[in-house]
Amino acid sequence: MFEKLTHSEIWSAIDRLAARNKLTPSGLARKAGLDPTTFNKSKRRAPDGRERWPSMESFAKILAATNTSMTEFVNDSPAIAGGVPGPIGSFPPQPSTIPLLGLARAGAGGFFDDGGYPVGQGWDEVDFPVPSRSAQGIYALEVQGDSMMPLYRDGDLLIVEANAETRKGDRVVVRTREGEVLAKVLVRRTTRQIELMSINPAHANIVFDLSDIEWIARILWASQ
Repeated sequence: MFEKLTHSEIWSAIDRLAARNKLTPSGLARKAGLDPTTFNKSKRRAPDGRERWPSMESFAKILAATNTSMTEFVNDSPAIAGGVPGPIGSFPPQPSTIPLLGLARAGAGGFFDDGGYPVGQGWDEVDFPVPSRSAQGIYALEVQGDSMMPLYRDGDLLIVEANAETRKGDRVVVRTREGEVLAKVLVRRTTRQIELMSINPAHANIVFDLSDIEWIARILWASQ
């Protein structure tokens, strides 16, 4: 079952899904509308050797692109399913808890490490269906106030993945070195600067030097 899920097993299962559809991992990514390098071997670990897991968004896209149900994916992957035939329910079968913090508090010190991973005290928890071994960099931020209307309302939860690969059009959370935390849309990124579009159309785009950015995390999902 998914409690035994390992990093190598999930990547091997994605490789098998690609092969079953007569595709390379890069071809599978393209078919799903993802960056062709999304499933490259080099993307499966961070530069420091830390394991990287496929995001829930990219996982959902490859299943949709190949018309594969979660049950089919799991049953074709004995290492994941434990060799148990038949449906095993939704992915994953048991909800996990992830850290939860109010977005307004996220600018205060002590809640994140230099890479944008949640640390320290003061976090609450919320149930979210993600395998516990892949939840290390996933957390929730609660929207407070109406500054992100009409897209996000007061009380909505933004599920965020720290240190995730981002590209143009992604919704992101950015923390500046001055401690400001912003939920924006990534417009453009160069080697020196980043341009962000406000979720609230009443605000103009803003540009930061990358040297002024502490970390960028990608919004995977929002409760609305």
